[in-house]
Amino acid sequence: MEGSGAGAAANGDTQSRRRAMTELGRRAKAVAPVLAATPTEVKNGALRAAADELQSRGDELLEANGSDLTAAEEAGISPTLLDRLRLTPARIEGMAGGLRQVAELPDPVGVVVAGDVRPNGLRIQQVRVPLGVVAIVYESRPNVTSDAAGLCLKSGNVAFLRGSSMAIRSNLAIADVLRKAYAASEVPADALILVEDTSREAAVEFMRLSGYVDCLIPRGGPALIRSIMENATVPFILDGDGNCHVYVDRTADLDMATSIVVNGKTQRPSVCNATESLVVHAAVAADFVPRIVGAMPTVEMVGDDASRCLAPGIAEASEADYATEFLDYKLSVRVVESLDEAIDHVNKYGTGHSEVIVTADEAAAGRFCAEVDAACVLVNASSRFVDGEEMGYGAEIGISTQKLHVRGPMGLVHLTAVKNVIRGDGQVRG
Repeated sequence: MEGSGAGAAANGDTQSRRRAMTELGRRAKAVAPVLAATPTEVKNGALRAAADELQSRGDELLEANGSDLTAAEEAGISPTLLDRLRLTPARIEGMAGGLRQVAELPDPVGVVVAGDVRPNGLRIQQVRVPLGVVAIVYESRPNVTSDAAGLCLKSGNVAFLRGSSMAIRSNLAIADVLRKAYAASEVPADALILVEDTSREAAVEFMRLSGYVDCLIPRGGPALIRSIMENATVPFILDGDGNCHVYVDRTADLDMATSIVVNGKTQRPSVCNATESLVVHAAVAADFVPRIVGAMPTVEMVGDDASRCLAPGIAEASEADYATEFLDYKLSVRVVESLDEAIDHVNKYGTGHSEVIVTADEAAAGRFCAEVDAACVLVNASSRFVDGEEMGYGAEIGISTQKLHVRGPMGLVHLTAVKNVIRGDGQVRG
């Protein structure tokens, strides 16, 4: 298997680790101008070749992933984290399909966003250009290796990746496939660089590669986000927690609401756009709360006094429960007296990710959309639709819960910046 870098320093001291990480940064920075100028058809060809190789070498990927799963099981990792880690033939097909989908998307590089001619004749254009080196540190999910690499390549960026120790064999196998496919398609293999040193010290060095990394995107839990905020010296975009709510309004179709909550909570509970908290208007709570408890017998529910009176199977919720992203078969429940109270609850405990209202009242929907502070707000639809592919952006690089420079699912266009190109015919400023 062809390594992409930093493995030799995995057991070294701080200085050797720093030198190894800096060398990877230099390699990434050196390739960035080449990728920025790579024609669209060459990038698309490399993506399709990589997709073909993922499929043809699927057995190798499953074998590597099997080793990761065995080690994780022996370490007592929870079922939800094992689900994030697990590759299947269908998931490998999905990774290949994601690369092909990205190849079909319009190339954002070189697109003129806006233009103007000034009174003095200067012609000004805003043109999309790659960010350069996009560093991504992520946990558990090996499909991120493929998704991130594909989006970065299509947008003309170097994918500089650092995964977790739990998925290192899977990540190495996927990176090996992609790098070889790139090299055979006239794209530099270093368009994708995977850090093999999975130590915490290496992660900190990775976050501090000023001068080499143009943008850092973390994909992981609260501990990773804290580490980024404490240690990073490069620009970063937070892909934060998803404490996502569904608010069932007094005018909601309760059959629709049941379907939306069940899908949001149980379709894949280990992901950031899963529903974690249910808020129900008191006018429909007596009907809806027992109904939703019966509809999800495998889900542990904790709630306030009002919800517990309506369904004895609900345990008492703590203040921390309402603020927690469970990533498991667990749901917090709260009964409210008004739309105002629902909005206040969502804004207090939400993480700015995705929030849902189920209602037949357009005015209530409008207020919820306007007043809830989140990257994505959905009306009468599952929170699981907050996904780059589902929203037409292609396989996403993450879901930003901050407001600069992007908010929500980050697709191709969000991996570019704007360059101002000014053309004149000799103008000087008086």
